[in-house]
Amino acid sequence: MTAQQLSDVELAGQPAAYWTGVAYEALIAYTRARQAAKGYTQPQFWLLRNLSENDISPDGEGMTLPELRDAMASYIRPEDDLAAEAEALLERGWLTRDPEDRLWLTEEGEQARVDLARNAPAIRAALHQGIDDADYVTTVKVLQRLIRNAGGTVG
Repeated sequence: MTAQQLSDVELAGQPAAYWTGVAYEALIAYTRARQAAKGYTQPQFWLLRNLSENDISPDGEGMTLPELRDAMASYIRPEDDLAAEAEALLERGWLTRDPEDRLWLTEEGEQARVDLARNAPAIRAALHQGIDDADYVTTVKVLQRLIRNAGGTVG
């Protein structure tokens, strides 16, 4: 029996961990495929964002790869090779590396970050198609409650 054939009672008995895992993998795969179609990877975008004083970086200071890995620890995937991703951005001229091995965002890299960020609304719209905001908010609140019930913290 597929999930579409399950009754509400049967769905209520389904394990949340299974469905959140399936959702996570599908959402990441979709997002990364859309980004790849535009010529960049999700880790490359994260590198740009983490080095931009106009985004995640608190001060726009350069960071080493270990510092960037630490900064991205909650969302980087095991298969993501930040060294290779950084090299690709260095080759594009979007990053530079100083003698202390710190990566810095260039002006071209900042403009690329701004340009790439423009793809996010279309990705979000496609993923949220057919889901109204109230249902989405309810879903997120339920997930937050599950996290708290499991002893986790909601950021």
